[in-house]
Amino acid sequence: MATKIRLQRGGRKGYAFYSIVIADVRAPRDGKFTEKIGTYNPNTNPATVDLNFERAMYWLECGAQPTDTVRNILSWEGVLLMKHLKGGVKKGAFDEATAQAKFEAWKQAKAAGVEAIKANDAKAKKAAAAAAIEAEKKKAEEIAKKVAEKKAAAQAAAEAAEAEATQTEETPAEEA
Repeated sequence: MATKIRLQRGGRKGYAFYSIVIADVRAPRDGKFTEKIGTYNPNTNPATVDLNFERAMYWLECGAQPTDTVRNILSWEGVLLMKHLKGGVKKGAFDEATAQAKFEAWKQAKAAGVEAIKANDAKAKKAAAAAAIEAEKKKAEEIAKKVAEKKAAAQAAAEAAEAEATQTEETPAEEA
């Protein structure tokens, strides 16, 4: 029986949530599966993956073929790297301790990269919020300026009307 490591869709419309499952090649996407080995939530930033590392390794070693998306997820989580390192151990290229050290170094570099991405995202959000506040302040100043000009114009018109009214009152008094 040929097996695949694939995604099984869940969640609601517009908010997809996937289970990472081991299934027969002939089974439909959301149909019968052999084992659930994790979940994948693409709605968060970065995407959240909860994966049973040991079971994923077991199934890869048994010959299960991952789909393209699952291959990317397994690569991101380091399962494919560990499979590669175990292959090197079997061939005698290096020992188990060296393979584990290489994997740990990769995990630390990966964690540092993810933290840097999160920090850059937070910094960009902060800068965008500051820019939005500045734009809002500028807009409020322009509106306040226009309102002040309208008030000044209305006051000048009222003064002119008052001056004209006083002139018209004085003019009939002089004629009489």
